[in-house]
Amino acid sequence: MIECLISRERIERFKKFMREKGIEELTFYSKGTTSLVFLGKIGEKKVIVKLEREDTPRKNFKREAEILKLLEGHDIAPELIDYGTFEGKEYLVREFAEGEPLLYADIEKHHLIEIAKKTHKLDVLGIDHGQIQGGKHIIIGKTVWIIDFEKASTRRKPKNLTSAMAMLFLNENAISKRIRKKFGINKEFLAELRKALREYKESKNVKKILTLISSL
Repeated sequence: MIECLISRERIERFKKFMREKGIEELTFYSKGTTSLVFLGKIGEKKVIVKLEREDTPRKNFKREAEILKLLEGHDIAPELIDYGTFEGKEYLVREFAEGEPLLYADIEKHHLIEIAKKTHKLDVLGIDHGQIQGGKHIIIGKTVWIIDFEKASTRRKPKNLTSAMAMLFLNENAISKRIRKKFGINKEFLAELRKALREYKESKNVKKILTLISSL
């Protein structure tokens, strides 16, 4: 599967390169639009290693590394471990986010509250993720993690919380349908949420939104 994108010889050289950096047990995990993704270990800690694909027209890892550095200490995204180049291609190493993508996870109320708090914090920090609405970049586990900041920007107007609330409650998608059914959400709740989001766009005050979610 992976051989059409990278030769076995190059994989072995990359594994050796990673071992020299203390990253062991590197195994193929998945492929993205711009990267090949590997799972590895530093001691007992699991890490994700992303290597730029040969056929990608975009270089995004430097930007992602810069964003992850900005997010250090905010408990939003897994910690950046390393960034650099290997044989002319970018790579990025970060902690592994334990859990399931929001799209497939069993979502509890505390997850919804945590998503609201963390997307609000991104807004306050001036970072727009750019892909919140898909549900694949929010990981639900013991905590909530937001991952994959390749398309994030500090130049766009942040709309992380409004995108997240639309995805979770307002839009017609598999996630919102599941949540509305599980929590018995009615039209009155949705109307109040829309009103609170309009106010949030002006004030960035998240209190009403958190109060609404807490009432579920």
